[in-house]
Amino acid sequence: MNNLSSKAIIGLLSLAISAFAIGTTEFVIVGLLQTVAVDLDITVTKAGSLISGYAAAIAIGTPIVTTMTGKLPKKGLLLTFMSIFIIGNILSGLSTTYELLMISRIITAVAHGVFFAIAATVAAELVPKDKQASAISIMFTGLTVATIIGVPFGTFIGQAVGWRATFYSVAALGLIGLLANIWAVDRIKRPAESPTLGDVGRLIANPRIVLALLMTAFGFGGTFALFTYLSPILENVSGFSESAISWMLLLYGVAVAIGNIVGGKISNNHPVKALRYVFFIQIFVLLLQMVLLPSQALSYLSVFILGLFAFMLTPGVQSYILMLAEKLVPKAKEVASAMNIAAFNIGIAGGSAIGGFVVDYMDYMDTAWIGAIMVVVALLLAVINYRLDKKQNLF
Repeated sequence: MNNLSSKAIIGLLSLAISAFAIGTTEFVIVGLLQTVAVDLDITVTKAGSLISGYAAAIAIGTPIVTTMTGKLPKKGLLLTFMSIFIIGNILSGLSTTYELLMISRIITAVAHGVFFAIAATVAAELVPKDKQASAISIMFTGLTVATIIGVPFGTFIGQAVGWRATFYSVAALGLIGLLANIWAVDRIKRPAESPTLGDVGRLIANPRIVLALLMTAFGFGGTFALFTYLSPILENVSGFSESAISWMLLLYGVAVAIGNIVGGKISNNHPVKALRYVFFIQIFVLLLQMVLLPSQALSYLSVFILGLFAFMLTPGVQSYILMLAEKLVPKAKEVASAMNIAAFNIGIAGGSAIGGFVVDYMDYMDTAWIGAIMVVVALLLAVINYRLDKKQNLF
């Protein structure tokens, strides 16, 4: 947070509080897959679709809703979608069937996506251009803290009291985030020009934007092919008890937080330059899981390095898409941010769905090398993006 004004820091921290609640509700289901499956009398892979379905709803709904609401005040939008997020989690807690739970997750997901799309641009506007990746990483710290505290604690609550109590707890976290934003986020001037559906078309038609979005999708997809089923892997392959999984998720979250901070620092100047190295290491980390996870003793190292690189790309890919959009379609930065959030979740949905297929027809640990192949694609795209940036002298 060096060289940032106290006003900017307060604003970023308030956004991080909301990100904490949002991150908890998206990922806590990972630790509760088997609990939800047993209670609703469905298979574990069908319960896994609650993750991929959530991600798909973000991917589809975020760009559309962000564009439709582009003329409205940003602070008002943040508060509105945080309120919808709270309602969605209450509905999840009230759900008694798989179908109702999926509908409530979809409602929550759209609110999630639009909030993050707006919050990322707000965070970037609070600081100088050379600090944008760090500002975004501060906001996303709430997401990483959710993996440290929210997901393990939510998993513990779900296993001890029932999974519905977890969603009620997340709704309470959302209320805290809502109050923090009311207090700490200043009113932001409406943009001189609001994005339109035509801007969405121009972004999609721009090959540079598409390459960046695909890089995001494959980068996250590779991790989530395995991570979606980490809980049953730890129980059925590594041999941990159900109660021990909460502690393993805590270790994972600590590593994610460290990786997110490192990712922000190395991505400030030219994000995609750093992302080439992040993806390269991530490939080997995923492949190592095939050796480490079957050993209970080595699983601690396995989970830590998996978390360390899982979200290290987040600040880089988000700041990179904003930088590209500013150069190529300046008035559509917010939509570009929304589309990258969508790409993030297309990766999660795709990775989760592929992981589910692998679990059904192959073996739990085959999710590791399948995920590594997806990250190889992300690495190739990062190399292509970097060379094109140099050739076109964009940055």
